[in-house]
Amino acid sequence: MATAGTSYRARQGDTLDALLWRDAGLGPADLPAILAANPGVAEAGPVLPIGTIVIVPAAQAAPVTATRPLIQLWD
Repeated sequence: MATAGTSYRARQGDTLDALLWRDAGLGPADLPAILAANPGVAEAGPVLPIGTIVIVPAAQAAPVTATRPLIQLWD
């Protein structure tokens, strides 16, 4: 089963949430969608084996960031 999206490879000592935060900019709210797209990754344990491929679905790959207006000191 091919899933469209971006794939990331686990490094030594990576947890799933740390990998997603560092490489994809995703947070805890995104974990259910990631676990659904990667069956069996939860059984790998809290620390992912080195080289584990984690696929981030296309809908999750580009997080939307809110922008705030710039406030100047002397405005």
